[in-house]
Amino acid sequence: MSVVTITLAFVSVTWAFHEPHPVVRPLVTRYVGYAQDDVTLAVHRGLPSRHVTLVISLAGPVRMAGQSFQALVGGLHTRAVLIRQDRVQEGVQLELDPLGVRTLFGVTAAELSGEVADLADFGLGSLPDRLRELPWRERFALLDDVLAARAVEPVVPPPELGEAWRRLRGADGQVRVADLADEVGWSRRHLGERFRTELGLAPKQAARVLRFERAGRLLRSGRTDLAALAAECGFYDQAHLTNEWGALAGCTPGTWIAEELPFLQDQEAEVARS
Repeated sequence: MSVVTITLAFVSVTWAFHEPHPVVRPLVTRYVGYAQDDVTLAVHRGLPSRHVTLVISLAGPVRMAGQSFQALVGGLHTRAVLIRQDRVQEGVQLELDPLGVRTLFGVTAAELSGEVADLADFGLGSLPDRLRELPWRERFALLDDVLAARAVEPVVPPPELGEAWRRLRGADGQVRVADLADEVGWSRRHLGERFRTELGLAPKQAARVLRFERAGRLLRSGRTDLAALAAECGFYDQAHLTNEWGALAGCTPGTWIAEELPFLQDQEAEVARS
């Protein structure tokens, strides 16, 4: 586990990172704890990514699109989710592998695609109260225990689907769907149908999100040459990158950098040290 507190101007941010227990690790990439006071950004953009996201707020509820949740599960999506931010925030975010969602919650990632569900719908509504008074290490241990109990009988997808998703992730979306289908021994049509049925996105949509996600990682690392970044991430040119950011993030890369990058860079730096 790694915990770091960073002060930016008048804002203090604590990040806590933890790798899940080996039993849970095939289903959950990592736990990210956060605590922040004097938040000045009124709206946070929840960007599309390769993960189904589980957020447990240990302060006020998470508010978005006229809904509020103390804990939520958000499926894969291709549009930014706008989240209203309170001055004080504390909670933990779990990055879930979409192919592990069926094991953890009894539904496919496709059933959550583009949606936000209350964690209480999956029998885990007590988690915020159970976690709230614990220190970070014990919070992560409790999450390990709760999720490991659900991982006793994992629901394993077809190996061809698992390999296609692994290959697509590994290439950050820069692989042709026809080539992907050939590699796993399925027709392109069959791959597309099985992919959508399980994850909720077509392979081409997932590749689009993965390219976008990689561009975001490079921006966080301090890369400022958008033309070079676009070429590296598989976009036709800088204009294509900018258009994709408008579609998936709801703003230009420059706007996103101005709004959120200082905080995200500190998180990314700590991940690199963890």
